[in-house]
Amino acid sequence: MDVNKAAKGEPGLQTPAGQMDKPVNYHAFESTLPKAVKRRVHALKRLQLQSAHIEAKFYEEVHELERKYAELYRPLYDKRRDFVTGTVEPTDAECEWSSDKDEELTEQMKRKLAIDPAKKEDSAPAEDPKGVPDFWLTILRNADMLTDMIQEHDEPILKHLKDIQVKFSEPGQYMSFTLEFHFEPNSYFTNAVLTKVYKMKCEPDASEPFSFEGPEIIDCTGCVIDWQKGKDVTVKTIKKKQKHKGRGTVRTVTKQVSNLSFFNFFNPVKGSPDDEIDEDSDLAFDFEIGHLFRERIVPRAVLYFTGEAMEDDESFDEELEEGDEVCQFSHLWSHSLHNLAIEAASTFSFYNDF
Repeated sequence: MDVNKAAKGEPGLQTPAGQMDKPVNYHAFESTLPKAVKRRVHALKRLQLQSAHIEAKFYEEVHELERKYAELYRPLYDKRRDFVTGTVEPTDAECEWSSDKDEELTEQMKRKLAIDPAKKEDSAPAEDPKGVPDFWLTILRNADMLTDMIQEHDEPILKHLKDIQVKFSEPGQYMSFTLEFHFEPNSYFTNAVLTKVYKMKCEPDASEPFSFEGPEIIDCTGCVIDWQKGKDVTVKTIKKKQKHKGRGTVRTVTKQVSNLSFFNFFNPVKGSPDDEIDEDSDLAFDFEIGHLFRERIVPRAVLYFTGEAMEDDESFDEELEEGDEVCQFSHLWSHSLHNLAIEAASTFSFYNDF
């Protein structure tokens, strides 16, 4: 089940302009080589295979590095949660921030506001809300890949979402990551946390070892949502009239059917382990959503809340369009791992200075 292979399709030659020519039969090409040259090419392929296994080890160590750095981020994310929920009020020093709009406010306007308390009071909200209302709901709405997943009946529930966390598998465990959606007590379900686990493969495929480009998500598992009676938004009740063929009497039948909802995310589609994943399938989309939460939404939450992150996403998407032969999923992996390696080097250097 390879998202990357499904997205790339059949192999082809890459031209200097970055375009893919028509697929070629590499076996036929090798058959045209002199026997001595073919023998050496086979030796080169063995070297390439060894290189792929070393690369797999590299990504395993990167995953371990991510897990370690997650512990350094955790205090910051915990403080973010406390500010968002209103559990803790940030200090004046923690609230200091210079923005372009603040700079546009002239000194004259500042003085006017200072000496006109009535006007200042009029401009203030009638009530000081707790924390940052609808923080995560706004983020989910702002992210292009997520906004269509959210239905109107999901929004009152998502208002109770207080944090999203990423947890990495421990050393010795199968490589995976878990998304945790933390909710405050609500009238919709009894779960405090909803989870989605993404299992990853980080080794060259035995049948196609040269297709290896790094870790790939191969499976995901959701969780059971303990809905309160009558509150399950993933199903809807429909009524249908049925006419008896013999007597001609009509009766009304009530039936529950699936309903569009963000919370279907926790009941993912299951694919066969032997099937390749089509890039347009629901399962492939699910994998991309999981990766989006892990690499973009959780680390850059406030920027998705304000909308600033979308500008970066648009420029990033333009960069992806320049090379159609590379699927977005694997490109995101390479992009994030490259940034992680740079960050790791600079952070270790910082700590070594002390």
